Amino acid sequence: MTEQTSPVDISGHSGQLAVAVARAHGVETMFTLSGAHVFPMYDGAVKADPPMRLVDVRHEQTAAFAAEATGKLTRTPGLAVLTAGPGVTNGVSAIAQAQFAGSPMVVVGGRAPAKRWGSGSLQELDHVPIVAPVAKSARTLHTAGEVLAGMDEAFTLAGSSHRGPVFVDVPMDEFFNASTGPAPVIPQAAPLEPDGDELGRVAALLGAASRPVLVLGTDVWADRAEESALRLVETLGIPTLTNGMGRGVVPGGHRLLVTKARGAALGGADLVVVVGTPLDFRLGYGVFGGKDGATPPRVVHLADAPGQVSGHADLAASAAGDLTLLLDGLVAAVQRLGRRPDWTDWAAQLGDLVKAGAARDAELLSAEADPIHPARIYGELVPRLADDSVVIGDGGDFVSFAGKYVEPKRPGGWLDPGPYGCLGAGLGAAIAARIARPSAQVTLLLGDGAAGFSLMDVDTLVRHQLPVVMVMGNNSAWGLEKGPMQMLYGYDVAADLAPRTPYDAVVSALGGAGETVTDPKEIGPALDRAYSAGLPYLVNVITDVEAAYPRNTFGI
Repeated sequence: MTEQTSPVDISGHSGQLAVAVARAHGVETMFTLSGAHVFPMYDGAVKADPPMRLVDVRHEQTAAFAAEATGKLTRTPGLAVLTAGPGVTNGVSAIAQAQFAGSPMVVVGGRAPAKRWGSGSLQELDHVPIVAPVAKSARTLHTAGEVLAGMDEAFTLAGSSHRGPVFVDVPMDEFFNASTGPAPVIPQAAPLEPDGDELGRVAALLGAASRPVLVLGTDVWADRAEESALRLVETLGIPTLTNGMGRGVVPGGHRLLVTKARGAALGGADLVVVVGTPLDFRLGYGVFGGKDGATPPRVVHLADAPGQVSGHADLAASAAGDLTLLLDGLVAAVQRLGRRPDWTDWAAQLGDLVKAGAARDAELLSAEADPIHPARIYGELVPRLADDSVVIGDGGDFVSFAGKYVEPKRPGGWLDPGPYGCLGAGLGAAIAARIARPSAQVTLLLGDGAAGFSLMDVDTLVRHQLPVVMVMGNNSAWGLEKGPMQMLYGYDVAADLAPRTPYDAVVSALGGAGETVTDPKEIGPALDRAYSAGLPYLVNVITDVEAAYPRNTFGI
């Protein structure tokens, strides 16, 4: 028997204790905007051994979005520290995005002093009832003595399936107070074992299917199941679609990746197996095919936690658990069937449609139209994306084109607005990506509308020496709203922005660089200059507002 040792006690003010817990959980960077309510957190970061990196931003939303993106990219909870009152409320949208996307993050808020509570001190607000509906947990740590255990619980909960944001705040006077307690010891959590009978039912459905389709989503990456997912795809030979951070799990160009035949795949399937993503508007709420009287495919939902299994869709089967165990167990269950399914012809049929789709895409990707068709930007960008590239989407119509044309070569390199659809996340995500992947190529795709939410944080990129390439599709409008409103009413209002705004000049004024592009032939050379610049660089491409992305759903 191994002798148990007593945990080592640590002492310090609440900020020092909170930083010690965060570091024990793998946190390396604190994202914040200066506020006196949280000064002890900064002191704790500066005096830690080694010091914890502090990245201060120009708007609290950016700090929270950076923490959210850090959670996605590193699969370790990101940390945002926000001052009381407006500091916390400015971060709520990012917390909500993390809840929808299953991103592990901890947000620490300042709070008005406990001894003054109720008397109207500066920024006195009870944050917890505001944040609780969009977080896994929200609570106040009322005394310095609660900080060690409370912070440890916060990080453990944020990083446990199903992952998400956790919020804690600490009264200002208690933040400065000291306490002593046991240093955090991070145990290895036991993975959730999937139910073998449920896997057997899914395997039987696969064994009986003639035209199955697999959909891989964000939680495949978040649950560290990307290798088992690719093993399943290749072992069973099943045509596959990806979304969210599932993109890249099956590398772009793989023979079984059928994104370019998505409509035919989902419309012609007799079984759709969805793994690690909700059956929301992006997946037709779990209803596929069925056109012209055809029988809709049966649907299976596999999730990392029981609470993530769809409660609204008509499911033929479902299973929940650690996704590596689940996917490897499913392969084993299929291989135990008396007859191994053969979907070669179905995969070949979809593969032919992928090739045909690529041929059709080539025309738009090389379009010489004036004004520039947004697809032409991707015709120039995609060949320049490195295999290790982190691509971030922050926009509506322009980023929709990215979803169609950008197929990552590796997992963990795609960040988009996700099911919450929140604009303004891009600069925070770019800051996080450059820090989390210091040697990778980082590309931020911006709509001109989305840029208005956070472009000032180019200042943060410059101050912290974080070079990022920003590519803007500038159609001088809220393109995602302009077309639908015209369709509904025959006119549009509140949908136009100032024409051809030189956003690159804004970036240059903040210490970066950039240029405006109006000739499609100049897009490629501008991108080359951007990638070689070594500083934040915006390629501001003026695009045709009439060239809208052809969509089948408006998310309702």
